[in-house]
Amino acid sequence: MTAHQNGTISTGASEFLLNCFVRSPTWQLWLSLPLSLLFLVAIGTNGVLLITVWLEASLHQPMYYLLIFLSLLDIVLCLTVIPKVLAIFWFDLSSISFDACFLQMFIMNFFYAMESCIIMVMAYDPYVAFCLPLRYPSIITEQFVAKAASFILARNVISALPIPILSSRLHYCGRNVIENCICANMSVSKLSCDDITINRLYQFAGGWTLLGSDLVLIFISYSLILQTVMGLKAEGAMAKALSTCGSHFILILFFSTVLLVFVLTHVVTKKVSPDVPVLLNVLHHVIPAALNPIVYGVHTQEIKQGIQNY
Repeated sequence: MTAHQNGTISTGASEFLLNCFVRSPTWQLWLSLPLSLLFLVAIGTNGVLLITVWLEASLHQPMYYLLIFLSLLDIVLCLTVIPKVLAIFWFDLSSISFDACFLQMFIMNFFYAMESCIIMVMAYDPYVAFCLPLRYPSIITEQFVAKAASFILARNVISALPIPILSSRLHYCGRNVIENCICANMSVSKLSCDDITINRLYQFAGGWTLLGSDLVLIFISYSLILQTVMGLKAEGAMAKALSTCGSHFILILFFSTVLLVFVLTHVVTKKVSPDVPVLLNVLHHVIPAALNPIVYGVHTQEIKQGIQNY
């Protein structure tokens, strides 16, 4: 590919090549079946959840709209990542155009940050339910959900858009083999001949600022709920709190645990094969997506009843 007139890309190739497991190529053989099954489960269960909430009138409530939003994000993330990974595993279709690569990079960063933000907003629901019960109907409204959705979209477009822009403006001088299954920002940027310090700093600072602030707000919300419940003398208050918050808390664990393991493997890269972060990078796009609707279906009586009705 000849250099663009503005000099954003300078390489002899017209595409990148995704090389998933450089040091452990046999992983592709045993990973392809469970990954494809997880993908089908994720698409199927989220599809069932969307249809159930859409058709069941009793589920047309503000917080279930956020759950629909979360399911849509999970579906888009899976469709953005997993089919391409399976195409590499099964058919060795490792090439990806520059535009498609940077688009995938944007979608992954944008939607993953939105998922974190939605989980944070969903933590506000049990907080209001337990700490401000009399004001719940006036606070958790459709208008609140619309404002929250607008905030989620605006915040994460603004934060995610610079990532592919910074990466696409680098000069790529020949190397085009990405040692990853996906177009992760740093995996792509390190192929450049330019200094990628800005890219690295923005990815680190932006990621930890957004995800870190979301997790802090979630922690504060649950701390206040626990404080309120501990102060109640009513019998069964703790059981009711666990029942109400259980699904959301498990969702948080899925989200944060996979992220934590992914970060830790990067920190101890000398002791862990470089293919391990690549594997986790793929799995964290499909495992939470597959498990989230199952958890909500099992732990939320209204959703369970709605599924049984259809």
